[in-house]
Amino acid sequence: MADSAVVVDGLTKRYGDVQALDGITFEVRRGEIFGLVGPNGAGKSTTLRIMSTLLSADEGSVTVCGADVAQRPNDARAALRYVPEEAGAYENFSGRKYLDFIASFYTDRPASMVETGIEIADLGDRIDSKTSEYSKGMTRKLLLAAGLMTEPELAILDEPTSGLDVRNARQIRDTIKEYPGESRSVILSSHNMLEVEYLCDRVGLINEGQIVDVGTPTELVGEYATDNLEDAFLEATA
Repeated sequence: MADSAVVVDGLTKRYGDVQALDGITFEVRRGEIFGLVGPNGAGKSTTLRIMSTLLSADEGSVTVCGADVAQRPNDARAALRYVPEEAGAYENFSGRKYLDFIASFYTDRPASMVETGIEIADLGDRIDSKTSEYSKGMTRKLLLAAGLMTEPELAILDEPTSGLDVRNARQIRDTIKEYPGESRSVILSSHNMLEVEYLCDRVGLINEGQIVDVGTPTELVGEYATDNLEDAFLEATA
């Protein structure tokens, strides 16, 4: 699909006796924030890791910005940046040095990109502190900045505000909200329904490795005649 950043078709993944994904299908359009929503163990992270070329699917396909992740993984990797839920920065680096290190993979003149990263991270003077001294919220902001400063066509964010305090979570949400453009998209996983309602243009409800419904938050709330997305998810998976 020409206007799709991601096309997931019949994706299946099994870990031993556990069916992590059971033929899921959905698309992420260019210029939108798409939320993959469900409880722990529903298949969200597995989907994002396959999309990011870190895992192989048993069956089905994923296309990222026109590149099949199994057949053209390098092209897919060039178009995306992945920020996993549990990730850290090099502890001996300062925040600034870490951004410079990441930028050096994408440009011979990293100064401008690093300044963009510093602006996104919004860490003030702490950008020159070692990342080993950062709180979880500071680290998450730095990692998000490192991903977005390179302006990928697709940013993949796994539980971007998990475990953060209200202030840091709000800052990260605002950064994500401002990122998409005509040719840039975001897909994020979350079990925080209020966050998803605030951030996402469309949502895929995933449960037990299956997509049970897709729509805008407003459409899903209306479809299930509920007051909020959380109740809509419970109705969809009852």
